[in-house]
Amino acid sequence: MQTILLTGGTGYLGAWTAKYLLEKGYTLRLAVRNKTRTEKYDFLQKIADQSKGTLEVWEANLLEQNSYHQAAEGADAIIHMASPFTLRFEDAKKDLIQPALEGTRNVLAAANASTTVHKVVLTSSVAAIHGDNIDQKEKNIDVLNEAHFNESSSVNHQPYSYSKVLAEKEAWKIAEAQSKWKLVVINPSFVMGPSLSKHSDSESLAFMQDMLSGKYRMGAPDIMFGFVDVRDVAKAHLLALEKPNAEGRHLLAERTASVLDLVELLKEKYGNQYKLPLMKAPKWLLLLIAPLFGLKRKFVQRNVGHQINLDASKSREKLGLSYRPLEETLGDMVEQMEKDEMVFTS
Repeated sequence: MQTILLTGGTGYLGAWTAKYLLEKGYTLRLAVRNKTRTEKYDFLQKIADQSKGTLEVWEANLLEQNSYHQAAEGADAIIHMASPFTLRFEDAKKDLIQPALEGTRNVLAAANASTTVHKVVLTSSVAAIHGDNIDQKEKNIDVLNEAHFNESSSVNHQPYSYSKVLAEKEAWKIAEAQSKWKLVVINPSFVMGPSLSKHSDSESLAFMQDMLSGKYRMGAPDIMFGFVDVRDVAKAHLLALEKPNAEGRHLLAERTASVLDLVELLKEKYGNQYKLPLMKAPKWLLLLIAPLFGLKRKFVQRNVGHQINLDASKSREKLGLSYRPLEETLGDMVEQMEKDEMVFTS
């Protein structure tokens, strides 16, 4: 494969994927909504200028039918990353579900129309595998893996997770109805690590800013996530692209850890430099104040204090992915945020 169409390539994860593709010598077709807004992608042009690969910029819009057709014709494969990842929205259907679902349909329609595309790598999420942490207990399973689909989210409860499972199921439906191209799916857990652009609006960076700035100073929630480095997620996409035998879904997680575990790792490295949480916030208090933080009490009830176990062995064994330790991920992330003046010591 020589030419790759990438959607979402200016984002937090997409930028690392673009960087690796360019460094490996691919012709990268970067799909953006407005080519005239060069400030959105000029950092990628600088990377391209120092790489073996070539950057092409194409205009396309997730919500416009046939928008990706021209960019897909002549491409050998598509990496589809563009999808909303935000917890700040007004209308779940309009801001999350419609872009995720319609975007998937429009990008895969371009794959169907293309005479050259023979593989699509889709960025899904662990949120398409499970919605609430209590799901594992309610399903009476020991570990969550690629065989499971999120059945607890809805437009009114965990709408972001709902958008991811709807989009991935739609992708599999479209893929199974044709034989021209192969679909491979990546399901990362909570993505952390350094950003290539200080202008990124990533929820991961916002989460770390909240942790370091004192927003949770008087108590961190006892909630568990899977965590994975943004650079490892980008590499997983390249492995899925390049390995002929890559198939199906791939859950990505270096480990599962609670927010309190993250606090301890940060304290070990930074001591009292930042206003890190001092203690665990009791669940009854979180239930009381949840609306003040834009959370629903149902989310607190079904996630705080519930353990999850994620099996990422397929990504290691089938893709050959090796993971950076979470300690390195956090250190590199804080270093980048300090350098770009996104956080300040206390």
